[in-house]
Amino acid sequence: MYTPKNALYQSSRIHMLPIERITPNPRQPRRHFPEQPLRELADSIRQHGVLQPLSVQKADGAYVLVAGERRLRAAGLAGLTHVPCILVKVTPQDSALLALVENLQRSDLHYLEEAAAISRLITTYGMSQEEAARRLGRSQPAVANKLRLLRLSDECGELLRKYELTERHARALLRLEEEDARLSALRYMGEKRLTVAAAEEYIEAQLQKKQREAKGKKPLFIIKDVRLFLNSVDRGMETIRRAGVDARFDRQDSEESITITIQIPKQPAAKGGQS
Repeated sequence: MYTPKNALYQSSRIHMLPIERITPNPRQPRRHFPEQPLRELADSIRQHGVLQPLSVQKADGAYVLVAGERRLRAAGLAGLTHVPCILVKVTPQDSALLALVENLQRSDLHYLEEAAAISRLITTYGMSQEEAARRLGRSQPAVANKLRLLRLSDECGELLRKYELTERHARALLRLEEEDARLSALRYMGEKRLTVAAAEEYIEAQLQKKQREAKGKKPLFIIKDVRLFLNSVDRGMETIRRAGVDARFDRQDSEESITITIQIPKQPAAKGGQS
């Protein structure tokens, strides 16, 4: 587990602290605590107790949790009034790192929560992606790929959770640019329970379909000012008449429209005979 260099364990002694005096870590990356796993952990705590002490920091006569919120919640469900804790002294930055690393060591932290937590570390503490990657024991490309997931909307995130789609499903979804297309694809992938490979094929088919539709569209020319069109007609008539064609032009205006009639003879006008 990550241990910040400037974290000071105020005492190696384990303190039994009342649950009601411990407040959650405001920098906790986990936003969703599924009920069933918590109940399973609570059952284990009833039988064996809390095996790993929580890390807390003293603040204004109370205690702020640094790491161990799942254990704290499960202990409450198990009916415990006190939990074992170790007092630590850390900076806000290291508190956020400890909470994140503890959750990264568990497989059930959702990838969107992980991405959001990494983003908060970077923006709140002015870290670069490289620094965040080093502190978390990850590669920079891995961190960059994780952060790309934050381009997805909250509604997309809800559907990813609802259908229990994987991070690779989410990455494939990023190839679609429009929100409606992403939501439609998510519902299709979830309802059809597509594998990652099938989802990637589906999205590729949607992209190719869009390209075909774009190629098939004819350009639409819109004349914003009708006077420009009328001037073009006038110039065209002058050109025809200068060429010796006896063309006739008639224009009728009404409140709703302008009607233009152009008559061009199929044969040139006959020249007069010799006297």
